[in-house]
Amino acid sequence: MPTSPVIEICGATIRFGAFTAVDEVSLNVMPGEVFGLLGPNGSGKTTLIRALCGLLPFAKGSATVLGRDVQRYAEEVRQSIGYMSQKFSLYADLTAQENMDFYCGIYGLSNGQRKTRQAELIHLTGIEPYLDRRAGRLSGGWKQRLSLVCALLHRPKLVFLDEPTAGVDPVARRELWDLLFHLAGEGITLVITTHYMDEAERCGRVGYLHLSKLLVVGSPDELKALPNVTPQGKKRVEIVGPDMSALLACLKGRPHVHEATIFGQAIRALVDDGDALSDIAGPGIIIRPAEPNLEDVFVTMAKSQKNAA
Repeated sequence: MPTSPVIEICGATIRFGAFTAVDEVSLNVMPGEVFGLLGPNGSGKTTLIRALCGLLPFAKGSATVLGRDVQRYAEEVRQSIGYMSQKFSLYADLTAQENMDFYCGIYGLSNGQRKTRQAELIHLTGIEPYLDRRAGRLSGGWKQRLSLVCALLHRPKLVFLDEPTAGVDPVARRELWDLLFHLAGEGITLVITTHYMDEAERCGRVGYLHLSKLLVVGSPDELKALPNVTPQGKKRVEIVGPDMSALLACLKGRPHVHEATIFGQAIRALVDDGDALSDIAGPGIIIRPAEPNLEDVFVTMAKSQKNAA
């Protein structure tokens, strides 16, 4: 039998007065997915998530979350989901243990449920050494782990994570993602907003919001294969050399080079098929074919939207 979506959004529009924050967005998220929602600041990501949590009304359209109409059954939806906000929102003056106890009370867990579930999550996250420390004095990574624990205490089948790794060091970021994949393996659906392209690559599917509109949805591989990302008659190349700034300036002035930017330790460029760039070759300079990445996808989508406006 076909599986029903955990989230089903149909033409959702959210307005604040005359300002449209989310414009006719439609998408589905299936059970067990790790779904990434990407876009620049102000694109509507957090606004859409807040509406799916029943905290904001739709001006047009509808959405169901876990089979419930989110506008009609907002309270039931909120009791069934987990949510990690963009900003640390637990009680800074309470210890990690006290925050956990408080949220167990909010969700109505019995003493037996409380002990069992807390023990499971303490073991999963490794937060036991910090249970007696005030939440406000935890490092960024441990704050996020504590937030995740509190979001999972009532065993939700769907968890929204709004930029969960913002401001977290690389080691803690990787460890948090390991935890998220563990949860996905248990069948929990995760919807994650992020600015990091490497995190988008980890998602099963991603959607890109820009200027309130959902421009594209698909797996990372599907999006990279879109025809307009590497148009017919053009190719993507990667160039490595001893003087990257001089190479970039040289590329920027060429009529057959449509894009060129430094990415990590190389220059990534979109050029005409007929331009072999042979005149810039030299000692220590390597020119090789390159596949598009998600940053290429989203830059292409944003430029297309701007040109169509």
